[in-house]
Amino acid sequence: MLPVLLALPAVLFALITWQVVADGPLVRLDERLSRVLVQPDRFSELLADLGNVQVAVPLLVLVTGYTAWRARGAGTDRWWLPGAAAVVLMALVPVLVVPLKELTDRPGTPVVPPAVGYYPSGHTATAAVAYGCATLLLLPRLNGPYVRRALLAVCLALNLGVGFGLVRRGYHWPLDVVASWCLCTVMISGYVLYVSRSSRRTFAGTPSSRTGPS
Repeated sequence: MLPVLLALPAVLFALITWQVVADGPLVRLDERLSRVLVQPDRFSELLADLGNVQVAVPLLVLVTGYTAWRARGAGTDRWWLPGAAAVVLMALVPVLVVPLKELTDRPGTPVVPPAVGYYPSGHTATAAVAYGCATLLLLPRLNGPYVRRALLAVCLALNLGVGFGLVRRGYHWPLDVVASWCLCTVMISGYVLYVSRSSRRTFAGTPSSRTGPS
């Protein structure tokens, strides 16, 4: 499943990026869709603000600290690894997004002041990685499938809300948001793969505390 989650969004991201650079027909369709969707209001601005670094990153740091503390208290081997990997992934967002903005040099919508560097959406990427990793860190600590599903629903709602707010407010074209979702799906899938493999190696390499048959 993870290889598919890595391949499909990567291909879609490459396709969208190519269309943005080449000013292809997908971009013209994107611009027409934006004209239909844009209707700036206070609610859309508040939703877009959920993708601010000042909002999303402190939440991830708080969840990282809490889950690491719980894991250490439970005696989990390499208790620091999932949280540390999440922080590193968050730090990679500007490392990847900023050069892409400079490469594509896409102008903003007519609603924002004239400028370039809107593709892909940094706010969308910040929200996706921060809220996504926070959810993944919390899931093992929750009891019951309904609670886990509720957390996943909240994470999905937050990210959809940020994307909707950015497009509705006119801060970004729709493709800016979709491309960031594709990029972050690849990043988070890689994070899950790395953490799960590290956990399996740790479990396989740790001798059991039992000396007799179970």
